[in-house]
Amino acid sequence: MSEPEGALTVEELAALAGGRVVSGDGRGVRVSRVASVEAAGEGDVTFVEDAKLFDAARRGRASCLIAPTGSALEGPACVIEAERPKLAFALAAAALQRPRSQRAAGVHPTAQVAGGAKLGEGVHVGAHAVIEEGAEVGEGARVLAGVYVGAGARVGRGCVLHPGVVLYEGVTLGERVTLHAGVVVGADGFGYVRDDAGVYHKFPQVGTVVIEDAVEVGANTCIDRGALGETRIGRGTKIDNLVQVAHNVQIGERVVIAAQTGISGSTVIESDAVIGGQVGMGDHARVLSGAVIGSQAGVLPGKIVRPGVWWGTPVQPLAEYKRLNALWGRLPRMREEVEELKRQVRELQSRIGEEGGER
Repeated sequence: MSEPEGALTVEELAALAGGRVVSGDGRGVRVSRVASVEAAGEGDVTFVEDAKLFDAARRGRASCLIAPTGSALEGPACVIEAERPKLAFALAAAALQRPRSQRAAGVHPTAQVAGGAKLGEGVHVGAHAVIEEGAEVGEGARVLAGVYVGAGARVGRGCVLHPGVVLYEGVTLGERVTLHAGVVVGADGFGYVRDDAGVYHKFPQVGTVVIEDAVEVGANTCIDRGALGETRIGRGTKIDNLVQVAHNVQIGERVVIAAQTGISGSTVIESDAVIGGQVGMGDHARVLSGAVIGSQAGVLPGKIVRPGVWWGTPVQPLAEYKRLNALWGRLPRMREEVEELKRQVRELQSRIGEEGGER
């Protein structure tokens, strides 16, 4: 049986993942896939962080196990110890996994590539994709089935555009950007001006979008073009599915944004911020570097969110949110107590009135 393409020795994997082989034949055993502790078998690597799962890991059939430093796990598998097993496992996966979207270079017969478009070496263009005049697609990029690349758009080296991605005219992707199915980059922002008669007139949406290197954007997320300037997504930022990024939003580097978040126009999110799911942000808000905003929080227009953990609507420091949340839980009892106090006051007033009348 031939060895799968991309297989590595455990020793090689440990070097790539930043760990150290502590048991087993690190040079002789090879792995080619990643798997969960329960599903792993021969040729697989898995990981464990929680001590509660150590017994299951010992009984497992994986060829290689990544465990916390000092855990002293033993079993039939080779063991790699790492300070951060989950990170080591992610690095191992990156080394082992062949990209799902890898395709042979070339243009599918049903694709339409304009004569003035430029395709770099090793580019794959899938079925029914359209690349318009003046667009540029960098070396090794993969433009999968049904993708539309508008006139003058630029797609950097090594980008992956999954099926159904739409790039409007003039937008720019850096290198190694991944856009999942249904992402739309460069649609008009939601900008209108109301006249005295109550009629809405569209404000010009003639800016652009710039997405920097190594950004990944989840399925069906929309990133609108700037009204007069640009919308920008910084290097290494990761955006989940179903996120709305409005016109002129500026997002820094290494920002993480979870699903169903909506970011209104001209908001600034500085580098290394973390945004939970279903967060709503008003226009012209600013999230400073080091801020963490919890799920379903609401950020009012113009609000400055400083470093720390924030929650609730309107958004507030987590400690304050917990205090107020605890008070909300006590409201029914407090209402009963207030009603009892009111009853006692009425009774006291009645007694005082009766005593005054007797005098």
